[in-house]
Amino acid sequence: MKPSEFKKILKPLIKQTIKEVILEEGILSSIVSEVARGLQGNLVVESSGKSLKDMKREEENEKKRQERIRKLNESSRVNTDIFSGTQAIPENNSTSGPLAGISASDAGVDITNIEKLANGKWKRLI
Repeated sequence: MKPSEFKKILKPLIKQTIKEVILEEGILSSIVSEVARGLQGNLVVESSGKSLKDMKREEENEKKRQERIRKLNESSRVNTDIFSGTQAIPENNSTSGPLAGISASDAGVDITNIEKLANGKWKRLI
């Protein structure tokens, strides 16, 4: 018998036998646990490159920054009603068009001073 023929016969038998031993006798779990134990010594830990002192300093700076923001927000609070003197838009206006949602009694924006801003060039701009 030639070695290649012998190999064709033996290889599937050995493969099946190894598969049965590993799965049926619990060898696989011990292989996995050994590999896991071996990997624990090779753990890679990522470092931020900052020392503990630098990290504490950054925390303190962030706390100070947050405190400044809080104080600024407290000091800039406006205690007036910014909508005083305004009227609600009537609900019966048309829902389309350039003036949709604008009250008929709304005077709009005064544009009389636009000509002054254009320094007399308004007519040429038109």
